Amino acid sequence: MLTVYGDIRSGNCLKVKWMLDRVGRDYRWVEVDIMSGGSRTPEFLAMSPAGQVPIIVLEDGRPLAQSNAILLHLAESTDVIPADAYDRARMMEWLFWEQYSHEPYVAVARFQRLYLGKTEVEGRIMQRGDAALDRLEGALTGRDWIVGEGMTLADIALVAYTRMAGDGGFDLSTRTATRAWIRRVEAALALEPYG
Repeated sequence: MLTVYGDIRSGNCLKVKWMLDRVGRDYRWVEVDIMSGGSRTPEFLAMSPAGQVPIIVLEDGRPLAQSNAILLHLAESTDVIPADAYDRARMMEWLFWEQYSHEPYVAVARFQRLYLGKTEVEGRIMQRGDAALDRLEGALTGRDWIVGEGMTLADIALVAYTRMAGDGGFDLSTRTATRAWIRRVEAALALEPYG
């Protein structure tokens, strides 16, 4: 059976859980408390030298890290990877953007406020997080999904921290296309609405 090592509070870990649930794959979840150093033990670092969650260990013992790489592996030959080569490349473009231009700001602000108890987050983080959320709002205006005519991995990857953006001090109230999209993705994944 596949094993997931993750912190259930993490959007990166949740999106892996959602994908596993969506494809109906059996798995064992091993909770790793990153706040108490669970991802820094010698045993964990032997599986994941970067010391990050999530990581999955396949049935044959091979580990795989990085949430979006894990999503791509789990979604192989499913309907959340577009058949059209251009749409598939656009989906990947959004996956790369999520980890480079969205998650480092939206998720980091959430982590600092919610888990470190900070009342103030560095202005640059907040500005770049707002810019990422504005870009997402623009991309979703007049569209139901980020790429193509149905939910893709881009939607799954981006909804994880976007739906939690308020925890980081970001205001989604004026981002109406984003809020409607969050509800669509939550419904498609059978998730309880966040917040």
